[in-house]
Parts: sequence; structure tokens; C-alpha cells
Amino acid sequence: MNTLPLLAMICLAGNGGSSQIPEPLRISVDVNLVVLHPTVRDGKGQFASDLRAQDFEIYEDGVRQTIQLFQHEDVPVTVGLLVDHSSSMRPKLAEVIAAARTFVQSSSPDDQIFVVDFNERVMLGLPDAVGFTNNSAELEHAIFRMPAQGMTALYDAVAAAQEKLLAGTRDKKVLIVISDGGDNASAHSLSELLKIAARSNALIYTIGIFAPEDEDKNPKVLARLAGTTGGDAFFPDKLEDVVAICDHIARDIRHQYTLGYVSSNAVKPGVYRSIRVVARSAGDRKLVVRTRSGYIAGEAGK
Repeated sequence: MNTLPLLAMICLAGNGGSSQIPEPLRISVDVNLVVLHPTVRDGKGQFASDLRAQDFEIYEDGVRQTIQLFQHEDVPVTVGLLVDHSSSMRPKLAEVIAAARTFVQSSSPDDQIFVVDFNERVMLGLPDAVGFTNNSAELEHAIFRMPAQGMTALYDAVAAAQEKLLAGTRDKKVLIVISDGGDNASAHSLSELLKIAARSNALIYTIGIFAPEDEDKNPKVLARLAGTTGGDAFFPDKLEDVVAICDHIARDIRHQYTLGYVSSNAVKPGVYRSIRVVARSAGDRKLVVRTRSGYIAGEAGK
């Protein structure tokens, strides 16, 4: 899991003290802080934006952990837009462009955004000299750089995007994958990709675009990628719904909490640790928390 800069790590906000939350600690920069970005909604599906640190409980492998980082503010994000350019996507790219434009308009000016185009090849859409942008015209050009043809290397594209995220300077990382979920050209396997996702703290949102008769569609892969990382998976009935979905994702990212803890479990590199986060509020309001399901221990700096 990523290690946050020192200033971020010790900003245990004064958002309502509690005996359960320790005083800010002098945490060394080489301490691995497990960082989560949970989305919390009430029973009506509305964001629960009034929670304090003491309203959360984190359990790792069933053992309650001490929360050492709590933030709830709109922070800049490094975002990768991954766009499937296999032959079946050719008639859909115009709507994908419109969706990307909507996402940018709903983003922060301080966000860093990049594009990964893929068919059987994987290509960074922006020129090397640019790297990241939040300019919708540049992103539109980046998506159109690769022709829509050939097969699909989805797993390789996500792996390449995870590497590109490391070059971003924002602590919060997000990938948005627009694809049918099929893969018939990757060097990476699905199991390898899931391990990469478990070593990273990046959220992955997936948008499945396919017709019922498409032979290559694989919604289960898209749902699994999103569920593993704490993102969300969307399967629109109509292509034009993709624009609204991208706006929904942008708002979701901006309303998340940031929680961090140093695991009380002994470090055993390569061991998967399951995570469960519970949120409670005053009254009988039911809250639903969505966050990553776990991580692979001992992977500092990933």
C-alpha cells in the first residue's frame, strides 16, 4: 500500500475528538500506512457527508484497527482513463469522448488525468512531453489517437495504467476503465492483474459497454476489478447513459473519506489481508460503506 507524505499522515483531523482516536502521532515517513477511500451512503443512496473519525470502525482479518488518519475533503486526484479500442468499440467512441468531457468538467483543476488506449496494443494517449492534463480537448485528441480495430488486451492496459499512476504526484489514485471486459490478447493473466490491484491503493471504476450478443463481453471481470479495489462497476442499458455515469463517478470521488491505519498484525510480505469498514451515525440512519476488500501486506511504495 502507498505511504503518504509525512504531513498527510499526521493530519489526524480535529474533526471531533474521541477516546477511540489517538492524539496525532509522530509517524516516520517509512511507516506503511494502509490508506482507504470509502464511499458512505445512507439508505436513500445519498452521500453521508457528516461523519467523524469516531463514527468509523476498521477491521483487518476481523481485528479492529486504530484509525490514525482521517480526512473528509475534496483532494486532488491522479486519474487514468482507459478506453477500449477493439473493433467492437468503433461506433461507441463518440459517446466515450462526451463522457470523458463530462468527467473533466466535474473534476478539480488540480487533478492529473492521463489516457491509456488499448486494443491488442497498449498506448499512452497523451504525448510523452505532456504526461498529465485536465484539458478536455487534449484528452479528446488522446482518445482518438488509436484506431478502433483488432483484439483486446484489457489486463495489460490496466497493468500499464497502474505503472503510470506511480508517476502522478497526487496521493489519491483512480482508474476508470471503459470496455466490454473481454480479453484475448494480454500477456498478463487475470490473477496477476488482481494481485497488482491488491498491492495498489488505486480505486478502479469500470463501465461495461456491450450488446447482449457480444461474444467477448465479460462483465464479471469488470465487476471483480471494481469490487476488489473499492470502486464501482456500471453496465448501462443505453450507450448515452455513459455520460451520466462519468458524472456520477466524478461526484463519488469527490465525496469520499480518507482513512488510514498501521496494521496491528505482524507484517508477512505477500499475505492477503481482508478489510471491513463499518460506519455509524446518530439515530437509526442505515449507512452503507463501499471500500476495497483487502490488500497484499508488505508491499510498501506500491
